[in-house]
Amino acid sequence: MKKNLFLLAILFSVQILNAQNNQVPEKKIQKAFAKTDFLSIEMPDFNEKNMGFSGIHYNLMLNNWSYAGLGIYGSISGIRGGFFTLGVNAGIKKYFGKDFYIDTGFHFGGGGGAAAPDGGGAFILPHFNLGYDFKNFSLNSGWSYVDFFDGGLIKGHQINVGLEIPLNYDYADYGVSENEYDLAALKKSGWNINSKRTSLMLHFNNLKVQGDETNKNVQRLGRATIRLAGFEFASYFSKNWFTFIKVDGAYDGIRAGYMDVFLGGGYHFAFNNNRTNLLAKFGAGAGGGGGVESKGGFLIYPDISIEQRIFNDIYLSINKGFVMSPDATFYTSSFGVGLKYYVERNGIISKEKSFKSGKFKGLEVITKHDIYVKAKRDANPSEDMHQISLQINLDLNKNVFLAGQTSFANFGGAGAYAEGIVGLGTRSNALLNGKFSLFAQILGGAAGGGGISTGQGFIIKPSTGLNYKLNKKVSFRTSGGYVKAMGGNLSSVFVNFGIKYHLSFLKMK
Repeated sequence: MKKNLFLLAILFSVQILNAQNNQVPEKKIQKAFAKTDFLSIEMPDFNEKNMGFSGIHYNLMLNNWSYAGLGIYGSISGIRGGFFTLGVNAGIKKYFGKDFYIDTGFHFGGGGGAAAPDGGGAFILPHFNLGYDFKNFSLNSGWSYVDFFDGGLIKGHQINVGLEIPLNYDYADYGVSENEYDLAALKKSGWNINSKRTSLMLHFNNLKVQGDETNKNVQRLGRATIRLAGFEFASYFSKNWFTFIKVDGAYDGIRAGYMDVFLGGGYHFAFNNNRTNLLAKFGAGAGGGGGVESKGGFLIYPDISIEQRIFNDIYLSINKGFVMSPDATFYTSSFGVGLKYYVERNGIISKEKSFKSGKFKGLEVITKHDIYVKAKRDANPSEDMHQISLQINLDLNKNVFLAGQTSFANFGGAGAYAEGIVGLGTRSNALLNGKFSLFAQILGGAAGGGGISTGQGFIIKPSTGLNYKLNKKVSFRTSGGYVKAMGGNLSSVFVNFGIKYHLSFLKMK
């Protein structure tokens, strides 16, 4: 009798453990907002027009009154086309009354370009704004101050204006990544909502310089083809309409340093049983560098793409369009190819697709500080160069991830230097009570500017390091490695350290 009771207790315990393992993870909500802002910066040369500085930011609400996030700025007016920066945001957003609020905070970053007096690239940008909340969006404006303090000459007070849009997201803890659940279990959970469609594309683009013989870029560059590598992220707000952000950097065709960033929207038409897509897009943004004359930097990007499914949710994309300034000072015909990955995420209900199961996929966002030891210059003596860097990892499985990284110099006399690189990495299983993990990665892509010797801009960057888990969302990360410019003299050991924010999202199958 005792033996039977013991066996029954074991079976009951196993059943409880299985039930716990099959429990669908809780759907959590992170409050956040996207922001675009503009400020007109007075330049140190009084004969020069102000530089129109426009930014795109994404901030997480840490509680009811404070936020932190990331932002990228670029020149869109004046004469400094190709001037870009990357930085971190932090601030306080406090309501008084029902709709008015005060927003005070700062942005710290690095970058530069376009032969501007940016020094090493490090700068601060505090602000104090008054805003009004219209519920679906808010507007704010106020005082700000910019100072490129590491040997730069750009500094001063100005008025800024901004537009904010609430952009919350659903997530689960990173620890449940790669767990899979059937549709019946998901229907009984908080994930029983409409799915959201997003896409990520890694692509190569070619810009053929156009114009007659009087065009400044034809005179400078001839009929060069600027070869770019980059990524595009799109989010759908209806069956057919979407918004996107696109970032590219030059790796061949002209001297290193050209970069462009576009924000826009488009229409998606699917046919051939959803195996073929036709997309029309229009974007506006900033671009320049690498000897390109783009005046203030404001560019437009009309484009048509055709995509063909090659495997499950992976499509081959071919695009044709234009990248140009409105007055055609910079005028190019663009042609490119890419691999695009579509994801139906964070919901099990869709009018277009039927699902059988869902799997949680890990996503990591890493902000870090890089130090290149004795970075080679084209003319000046070698010295250490520092960068602020953003890396995003998408887990392919428990141990392999796809990585994309962008970095901008902030100390070391190379303010115009920037990178845009992609690659693959692998990590170990958790070690020492789940606190540590080891990783290795190899990235490659476009880099240049700031007098750093990168030739036409292609670099490779292998590294290895470790993560230390601080809590369910955040880890400390450090690594070391080697960076080599394939067409230049840059050949440096580097180290970095930073913070990794990790979560998982539900991918439907």
